[in-house]
Amino acid sequence: MRLKQDFFEQLSEFYSQVFPLGISNPHWLAWSQDAADLIGIKQPSDELLQGLSGNAQVDGASYYAQVYSGHQFGGYSPQLGDGRSIILGEALGPQGAWDVALKGAGPTPYSRHGDGRAVMRSAVREFLISEALHHLHIPTTRALAVIGSDLPVWRETQETAAITVRLAKSHIRFGHFEYFCHSERGAPAKLKQLLDFTIRQHYPGLSCDAAGYKAWFTQVVSDTAKMIAHWQAIGFAHGVMNTDNMSILGDTFDFGPFAFLDTFKEDFICNHSDPEGRYAFGQQPGIGLWNLQRLAQALSPIIASDDLIASLNQYQVELVEHYLLLMRGKLGLMISETEADQDEHDLALIGGFTGLMERNQLDHTNTWRRFGQLDPNSNQSSLRDNFVDLNGFDTWYQVYQARLGKVDDVGLWQSERNRVNPKYILRNYLAQEAIIAVEQGDLKPLQQLQHVLQKPFDEQVEFENMAKRPPDWGQGLIMSCSS
Repeated sequence: MRLKQDFFEQLSEFYSQVFPLGISNPHWLAWSQDAADLIGIKQPSDELLQGLSGNAQVDGASYYAQVYSGHQFGGYSPQLGDGRSIILGEALGPQGAWDVALKGAGPTPYSRHGDGRAVMRSAVREFLISEALHHLHIPTTRALAVIGSDLPVWRETQETAAITVRLAKSHIRFGHFEYFCHSERGAPAKLKQLLDFTIRQHYPGLSCDAAGYKAWFTQVVSDTAKMIAHWQAIGFAHGVMNTDNMSILGDTFDFGPFAFLDTFKEDFICNHSDPEGRYAFGQQPGIGLWNLQRLAQALSPIIASDDLIASLNQYQVELVEHYLLLMRGKLGLMISETEADQDEHDLALIGGFTGLMERNQLDHTNTWRRFGQLDPNSNQSSLRDNFVDLNGFDTWYQVYQARLGKVDDVGLWQSERNRVNPKYILRNYLAQEAIIAVEQGDLKPLQQLQHVLQKPFDEQVEFENMAKRPPDWGQGLIMSCSS
């Protein structure tokens, strides 16, 4: 572990030193060796358990919580911060440095009267989704472990406390820049210090001048657009796209009431606290731009407005380009250089298929997975029987086949579809079943689910039941922010 000296020397207004409160009877509930390898940890140990549970000092750790602002459900909150997360510092691994944070390690100055704890169910969910998204090739923070305890905490009922050990390439959020811009805390001088630190820390190829600032913001726009394109292609709903939950690196960050789509619905809402659907699945691309606009406003004292606007204008271009790349892969389409308007044609083709899925109430992941079973040269599609609107599907399929053309190697084409259309996702009901088992002292369902999610594109016949459409009680589960 090492300290970020520049951060502590220059940005003292951005953090408070705080020490974790230990938990009683700490024990490993989940462990990701894949994540551990990133920071050179060979295996879990009793010494590490005591350190990451807050019961012992971790060598070299600095222990701090950050303060930031943010737009929450559209309204600006001038001071937020790490209310239940304590950052230990950086751990160096084979591929670079990662922040190590303990989520649920006790109160900080930014807890807003909360206890700073995480409950077991939310800690397990964050662990599972962090690792699931990574293995689906979606940019994300990682989860090293979940540490359980017998410490009682109260939410709606009494539960037990747990800690998620999060790894992030950066904990800098859009809200960090908003914090100084909308306050009297020395902006824009402090704003510039933060931006210069961010560039030196994470974008060493850029200079800390007007040209470098413009290039940096352009990269943030691009990375955000690509992240959200991934969400839309895979069917992931984040649930709480507040600006304080947006990483400047374009990594999926801060998990609460997330969900993968079961039945495809553009207006699917996964957050019980979002009845108006601000963060509904189909709204995510627009919210991404809205959040970037708020970041641009915060940066306007030091980056020219024309440069900010020029970068923002690339958001939709980048989003559509990357979304098309991902969706063409799912459909097995090549880009035709002879059609100037091929993007519009393909977007219409994609939209036609997702519209059919929605009208016919089909399972999103399973329907895409069945694409790998098609013989695209045959007029008799194996997908057809899943649709009630047969005429609608037949019409779409004819257009699709005309766009696809003849496939020379059907077996290769099918295997390529299965490499981009996963069979296994973290369905909320599967997470809930694993959590119930953990509450009863049985870790095996959690371990099996973690194992399956590490290979989401493989068949894994022994776990076929985890790929099935959810039972009625598990269909489209909506979670609260405490999830």
